[in-house]
Amino acid sequence: MKHVQKGAEPLEFSYWKALANDDWQPTYDDLSGQTKKTVKDTLMKEQGYLCCYCECQIDDDDSHIEHFRPQSHADVDPLDFSNFLCSCQNQLQKGVPRHCGNLKGSWYDSTLLVSPFDSGCEERFIFTGLGFIEPKQQEDRGANETIKRLGLDLPKLNSMRASVIEPFLDDTLSTAELQRFVMGYLQKDSDGRFGEFWSAIRYLFGDVVTV
Repeated sequence: MKHVQKGAEPLEFSYWKALANDDWQPTYDDLSGQTKKTVKDTLMKEQGYLCCYCECQIDDDDSHIEHFRPQSHADVDPLDFSNFLCSCQNQLQKGVPRHCGNLKGSWYDSTLLVSPFDSGCEERFIFTGLGFIEPKQQEDRGANETIKRLGLDLPKLNSMRASVIEPFLDDTLSTAELQRFVMGYLQKDSDGRFGEFWSAIRYLFGDVVTV
């Protein structure tokens, strides 16, 4: 899970909410068209086009706006941009069972769900060269429950991570070549995208570079 640094909500979204009047109050169900697209584009951009939970690469066709704290909760403002993330829409990925936001659904526990908004979230998980994800501390109930509730250890996801990790394990790479490879991967590309499963690569190989 990669830390998500939240930015300001897009002005178009602010203007749309400001249209509220005695006859109409904006709701999340009303959010549509270009305004919704602008919100979603902003979320994907601030996440480097990675799913907020599993770090699969996402685009507009295979993602959805995720309320970290479920909008069904009475104390949650469904239009609070600071609670918005963008999660993969994994039913469109062939052979991948439900996970991330679709599996989480309306479940939320502030003590057990690790938040991508937390700057320390990356340090609570470790990865193996075979693509497995584990809590850094086995007694960390939150990390354990987050992996379970979001399906972050599904066999298909583990396999996808392993495929991304494998090229970095090439023993023909010199130290300098590995350094360039890792450094390039951990930086956004020209389109503002991070490499898929960024946290796994950083954990396994980040010590060869300064990021």
